[in-house]
Amino acid sequence: MKINWYSFRIGLVSFMIVLLLMPIGHALMVLNEIILQDHKFLGAFGIGFIGLILLVFGLVNNHHRNAATVLGFLAGVLVWTGWVEFSFVWIAEKLKVAPLMDGDEILTKPEYLVMLSSIGLLLSFLLLFLFSKTKCTFFVWIQKTFKIKQHIDDNKASFKPLAIITFIETIMLLWTFYIVLLVVYDNDIAGDRHPATFIVALGSLIWSLYLIFKLLRISKLDYAIRYAIPTVIIFWNVVEIMGRWNLFQEIWVLPIEYILENVAILLGLIGVSLYYFYFKKKKKIQTK
Repeated sequence: MKINWYSFRIGLVSFMIVLLLMPIGHALMVLNEIILQDHKFLGAFGIGFIGLILLVFGLVNNHHRNAATVLGFLAGVLVWTGWVEFSFVWIAEKLKVAPLMDGDEILTKPEYLVMLSSIGLLLSFLLLFLFSKTKCTFFVWIQKTFKIKQHIDDNKASFKPLAIITFIETIMLLWTFYIVLLVVYDNDIAGDRHPATFIVALGSLIWSLYLIFKLLRISKLDYAIRYAIPTVIIFWNVVEIMGRWNLFQEIWVLPIEYILENVAILLGLIGVSLYYFYFKKKKKIQTK
């Protein structure tokens, strides 16, 4: 099979941009708690508000497909980190929820124990996507399999706000797979050493490898970024579970202790992003 190197590079760069943003999002949350301490909720509001501003910019610049997609993704990461995660932190502290401990080690922080209560709300939102027009391969497959798609109006052309689409995709995927992991981690349901957790890890690895194969064949950057988001988030399940099993140190949850490593991740993200824009600009000049 002949390899399209242009699509391969677009897919690889898109994957790396999304992948490197995942630990940065974690580190940003921890740094906000460490640096601002008593004012962390004010800082969290600021993080989410920056995400809102980026989302508005993306919506206004919808004609620039690449920029709108990237801004929507950044907005999703910042709003999730600032507004969603810290809302659970606030409630956990307000209700004085204790973390799940294993001796002196914290297995699950209080905010994530609280987050598990949102499972019903998540399922309600998933129904919205299931019974509406969507381009998501997973939901389209379900709609076709259960003959739902024929009852959904799919013929009318409509405006596609790429920043909003990417934003919602990011939020829903992060939320969904947080809940998946929290469910299998729960000792009353399974447990982090239960076969169900191994199945989630193996299934996520196989699924993400399949998506990576598909991603490396996409030549449009805005679509590649949107495709890389589920690819990376599903792959990140494996990273999270391996961290839970103490197979490696999650340096992004200890950004002060591993400042050089986290700076290296940030520089890697900047480098990959600059390469992409240089590569894209060079390709555009060559096609003129």
